[in-house]
Amino acid sequence: MSAIRVENVYKVFGRKPGEAVRRLKQGASRDDVPGTAAVIDASFDVAPGEIFVVMGLSGSGKSTLIRMLNGLWRPSAGKVLLGDDDLATVSAGRMRTLRRTKVSMVFQHFALLPHRTVLDNAAYPLEIQGMGKDERRAKAREALALVGLDQWEESLPSQLSGGMRQRVGLARALAADTDILLMDEAFSALDPLIRREMQEQLVELQQKLGKTIIFITHDLNEAMYLGDRIAVMRDGRIVQIGTAEEILSDPANDYVAQFVADVDRTRVLTASSVMVRPTAVVSWTAGPRQASRTMREAQVSAAFVVDRNRVLRGVVRDDEAVAALRAGAESIEQIVRNDMATVNVTTSLAEIFAPSAESPLPVPVIDDDGRLMGVVPRVTLLEAMVPPDTDTDTDTDTDPSTDDGADLVPALPDAAAPTEGDLR
Repeated sequence: MSAIRVENVYKVFGRKPGEAVRRLKQGASRDDVPGTAAVIDASFDVAPGEIFVVMGLSGSGKSTLIRMLNGLWRPSAGKVLLGDDDLATVSAGRMRTLRRTKVSMVFQHFALLPHRTVLDNAAYPLEIQGMGKDERRAKAREALALVGLDQWEESLPSQLSGGMRQRVGLARALAADTDILLMDEAFSALDPLIRREMQEQLVELQQKLGKTIIFITHDLNEAMYLGDRIAVMRDGRIVQIGTAEEILSDPANDYVAQFVADVDRTRVLTASSVMVRPTAVVSWTAGPRQASRTMREAQVSAAFVVDRNRVLRGVVRDDEAVAALRAGAESIEQIVRNDMATVNVTTSLAEIFAPSAESPLPVPVIDDDGRLMGVVPRVTLLEAMVPPDTDTDTDTDTDPSTDDGADLVPALPDAAAPTEGDLR
């Protein structure tokens, strides 16, 4: 079940929102309807524990959208489902209960009570819930410790830096212990270094607590860093939803492509998004004859060696396999090299350049259990740096056999040993 589901939501400010929605549904443009159409036909769902980022420039509708997610504004049409509750239709009393128990908000400009201490600011939502003083202060102290402010609980907001005040706002939201956090440009007012520190802390807290977070931002790099998925908004409409890799690799339209054109792709794309299947893979239990035949049929000079669970054990080379065969060896275990560098499926491209430069072979990609998932040839790594809409010249006279990606690479066996059909 989704933590939040938004279904065909519109928000029109003005005297005739119903007429505006009707005309928008008929295909009218934003400028051709009465009033101001801030959000137009927005639909998405957010899974429990997900960081869902809504990104767009000023006036795109993202802040209006988040205000409908916490019930500050009701949609002109559509549904905003928080569990089984539709925020478009719930009573005012039920709305207040949901805000106290289900949803917390972190604001751009902190919204702290200046006359209260850090501890009492963090405990404020629990006070509204009617919790006793000692209990709410104990919970607030736990939240302050999570954000590194346990030594500042008796300070006033005026005595704190901007980054520290935003940590108090985050601690206040955490102390409420709601399942959902709404963060509206929460780090936009901070200096760049402090902002990055807060982003990192949010990711760390999310790994510990598993909250559902809807994060609003106009900063693309922030969206790419934080979001499990990202919704890109323009002129009130959501134009694309996807992971950072999906949006960067396959933008939905020219607007999104221009939006992401200046992003450092090597920091966003990971090994899993560019890896290919290895041409030759042999089993750890294979003999030198089988290994040699596999490499000869694939026309490569080396093959990856995996065990029965597909865990990568190393690399075997064709000349060494032939020598072992002539010597009468029955196993390749003595000639398997296990000194090659590997990368994880989540490793960014920026971290793959060094091992790629140091090896003549494609870089093997493994999962958390050490299983071979694919490889990253050097040419694939370089091609991944080029935006998808950028034209590049190719040399049609190049012999593909000289490319390092052709020398080793995927047909992962489904069983312990590869079959000829598994290899290219």
